[in-house]
Amino acid sequence: MQIELNGKPHAIADGADLVQLIAALELTGKAVAVAVNRQVVPSQLWAGRVLVEADRVDVVRAIGGG
Repeated sequence: MQIELNGKPHAIADGADLVQLIAALELTGKAVAVAVNRQVVPSQLWAGRVLVEADRVDVVRAIGGG
């Protein structure tokens, strides 16, 4: 199925949740924030947040610097 990931089309498996998406993006264990359809989803709820066709997902990675 197709979702929108950071403004671009992205194919994922039917029934995939946010944990699976983050793993597929190789971001597991990294400092990231996720919003689905403009609503921030706390990381403790990622496993229960199943994605559906046309969901708009924004993933932001925190990068330190100075």
